[in-house]
Amino acid sequence: MIIAHDLGTTGDKASLHDIDGRTLATVTVAYETDFRSGGVAEQDPEQWWVAVGEASKALLARTGTDPGDVQGVALSGQMMGAVFLDADDTPVRPAIIWADHRSVPQADGLLATVSQDEAYRELGHRIDPTYTLSKIMWVQEHQPEIWRNTDRVCLAKDFVALRMTGRLVTDPSDASSTNAWDQENGRWSDRLLAAAGIDPGLLPEVVASTTVVGKLTTAAAKHTGLLVGTPVVLGGGDGPMAAVGAGVVAPEDAPYVSLGSSSWVSAATTTPLLDPQMRSMTFNHVVPGLFVPTATMQAGGASLSWVTELLGAGQNLDSLLEGAAQVRAADEGLFFLPHLLGERSPYWNAAAAGAFLGLERHHGPAHLVRAVLEGVGFNLRTCIEAFTDNGLRVDTLDVIGGGAQSDMWMQILADIWQTPVRQRTIVADANSLGAAVTAAVGLGLVNGFEVARDLSQITAEFVPAPGGARRSAEQHEVFLDGYQHLEPWFDTRMVRS
Repeated sequence: MIIAHDLGTTGDKASLHDIDGRTLATVTVAYETDFRSGGVAEQDPEQWWVAVGEASKALLARTGTDPGDVQGVALSGQMMGAVFLDADDTPVRPAIIWADHRSVPQADGLLATVSQDEAYRELGHRIDPTYTLSKIMWVQEHQPEIWRNTDRVCLAKDFVALRMTGRLVTDPSDASSTNAWDQENGRWSDRLLAAAGIDPGLLPEVVASTTVVGKLTTAAAKHTGLLVGTPVVLGGGDGPMAAVGAGVVAPEDAPYVSLGSSSWVSAATTTPLLDPQMRSMTFNHVVPGLFVPTATMQAGGASLSWVTELLGAGQNLDSLLEGAAQVRAADEGLFFLPHLLGERSPYWNAAAAGAFLGLERHHGPAHLVRAVLEGVGFNLRTCIEAFTDNGLRVDTLDVIGGGAQSDMWMQILADIWQTPVRQRTIVADANSLGAAVTAAVGLGLVNGFEVARDLSQITAEFVPAPGGARRSAEQHEVFLDGYQHLEPWFDTRMVRS
């Protein structure tokens, strides 16, 4: 058997898989995020490690699994963050996670040396404060005492692999999420690191995602309940891992959408997708030689979580969704801009903020929830267009992530996107499944990543309601127009705060 750990934004999901990758059981242990004004989003890496230990032991106990039957451990993790380690590999401050966007001045500083066009061609990404490099620069500038004690910087899954094995490395998928990875040449970017004033030695060695990093140390085995010497496969960033879990392991596989805390549309290609408008970015796949063009919005599922927390006194999510199914939002001129954490695709504007537009006296909680569901759909439609405008075919979309469990949301998305949307047996566990398949490949238990295609079956298809194409397109234009009118105000708001 294989145990996979998916270090997400809200917790660590440990999952047990057979050697073919099939999911047998899952356990999630939550941890907290420190969200504060000014774009702060931080987590304690030690809490990741606590969660990994608790989830591992709970998974073994719940399933009655003998630790001796576990042939390997695999990792998937949130991307674009920064964990600062001292010479003893101890964190010297909380980790700055992907949602943190306070390093706008540092990103702007990079752009004074490297143009956005040059960076996009080299990195497959815009220079942006959501990435690791400007976050490192922010600590260097604002916390010099912390910086003096920083010996190395890594990402979430790499920190856990370090705790498990004593070895610190990263893989191309996570490296490509740092704004410091030369995608064309497959190495850390001399130009970007020089512009940032960062020593390349600060960053880990880069090895294949399927690499057996090492074996569980005595301390790690005690912490997790597993056996000393259990192999640990490095794995990759959660976006490319989700692609494996969705069965997107070759260019011929259909694109997919993930409805997690952040939400994205993604595909597999043999070359990076360079959008002239730079709405999308391209990660390295965990499958060697492939890339993962992606258009990611900051707060997809997170927008739904926010509105249900805000309105949920005395109600649960199911009841709020049931109410939203009985009303319409865009049909009544009510729209939601889902930019609660700034925005990546399609605007790349850290100053962007969430907004309800068109509120009237009769609108109640159900309308607000419905507007959020539709707003995420409208924003993802713009992301999908970043693909289709550049020649990628999108004939159907498989949807994964926690939001894919809602039939109502799936139908809303099909109507907005005017594309058939498919539900699969694997929705919330795609990252874990991708990690397990990567481990199986790395351990030589399966012949290749193609096995992922057979591990998740289509269970339902939602097709656009007849005659809705024109109305959906018009409403999407109104949605885009709302952002364009507010964009200057977003920038003014940031100056005043």
